[in-house]
Amino acid sequence: MRILMVGAGGVGGYFGGRLAAAGRDVTFLVREARAATLARDGLRVRSPFGDIDLPSPQTVTRDTLTTAFDLVIVGCKAYDLAPVIDDIVPAVGPDTAVLPLLNGMAHLDALDARFGAARVLGGQCHIAATLDGEGVIRHLNRTHSLTFGERDGSDSARMQRITAALSNTGFDARPSGHIVQDMWDKWVFLATLAGVTCLMRASVGDIMAAPGGREITLELLGNCLAVAAEAGHAPDEAANERTRQSLTEPGSTLTASMLRDIQRRGPIEADHIVGDMIERAGRRRASIPLLHIAYAHLKAYEASRLRAS
Repeated sequence: MRILMVGAGGVGGYFGGRLAAAGRDVTFLVREARAATLARDGLRVRSPFGDIDLPSPQTVTRDTLTTAFDLVIVGCKAYDLAPVIDDIVPAVGPDTAVLPLLNGMAHLDALDARFGAARVLGGQCHIAATLDGEGVIRHLNRTHSLTFGERDGSDSARMQRITAALSNTGFDARPSGHIVQDMWDKWVFLATLAGVTCLMRASVGDIMAAPGGREITLELLGNCLAVAAEAGHAPDEAANERTRQSLTEPGSTLTASMLRDIQRRGPIEADHIVGDMIERAGRRRASIPLLHIAYAHLKAYEASRLRAS
């Protein structure tokens, strides 16, 4: 199976690096500067599960990508999705499967519109990884899972081929028969985490130590759960309990990556993670006040960043 990994940063570089190190046929779609770095230094991953050093990974750029692949894995940020969709057009043939790893759900609409829903799988990943200033991918925790599946829940022939290609490669490959619900479960958690840690400019543990912090967090979670229920994707009680525990753990240093993006004055996924959840609230739109506050806060940050630039 020929695999095109979009990007060679924290997500693409880590999972693509594991796949390539396991002997899979992986090509990285990267910008010219990253291609030059990879040609000079190779792909380097530092991880508690073992380091990777690939001296000459296969790369293409948007100008040299001309052939179709069997699987295209998209792990970019939501604000980069529109140009990425344009870039991968030559890679998507009649039998290509597109596996997006973005958070939220809006990216599915964009990919379906361009390539057709039949080509687009559901997917998500759990990992904390970053590309440092020297071009090395740093795996920051002990989680590295990639979950994927047909959005109708079927065990298709292509799912079997993809499962075989992604399995036994050094990370947790998890085929799912309920991937859309998996994505909603993560979205509810992430929208709450991003909303509350960005509003408070603090970690979960620090928020729990503040008067009313727990109550505000759980109210925001309730807003997100109401939207999921409106959409027909309410998480089950086991998922809810995991989310509540993570969001209310005393002393936890957990923050959303969106907060770290704000702290470095970078772009954020305000519309994709929080704004789109409000858009999907339907008749419950008036009963989710904390989501509206969180979104207004994020959009005010974006306005101030635009003005400063």
